[in-house]
Amino acid sequence: MGRNKIRAGWLVSLVAIVGLSACSAQYRNHGYMPDEGQLSQITVGVDTRDTVEEVAGPPTTAGVLKDSSLYYVRSRVRHYAFLRPTVVSREVLAISFAPSGTVSNIETFGLDQGRVVPLTRRVTDSSTADKTFIRQLLGNLGTFDAASVLGAE
Repeated sequence: MGRNKIRAGWLVSLVAIVGLSACSAQYRNHGYMPDEGQLSQITVGVDTRDTVEEVAGPPTTAGVLKDSSLYYVRSRVRHYAFLRPTVVSREVLAISFAPSGTVSNIETFGLDQGRVVPLTRRVTDSSTADKTFIRQLLGNLGTFDAASVLGAE
């Protein structure tokens, strides 16, 4: 009987250790950020978009316009048991270009600074978004000419 209690104690301990190790936090890295050595090779006022991509690699994302900024984003996310994943750190490197096509600015942003990088979003507003069908129909009553509808000159 004494041996069975010892085995049962070891089994319970083993299950507890395995259970506790399953609750440890796991970290995942997402994105890409050029290192300091690569960034030191980029010269403001000299390098172009092509030379930046050659030195630092392709960006995570770019602005909407052809000559807009390049963005490199790296995030570290903590996954803990059944809880929602939490972003532990995020770095954004923004490389801006002058109208001449050369690098004008290199900036780094992080979660600790609480600064937001404005990404340009081009949206065409519709003038009919807040109008009902009847309002549109009544709005067009005075805009046509009866002579052109009847074919008379």
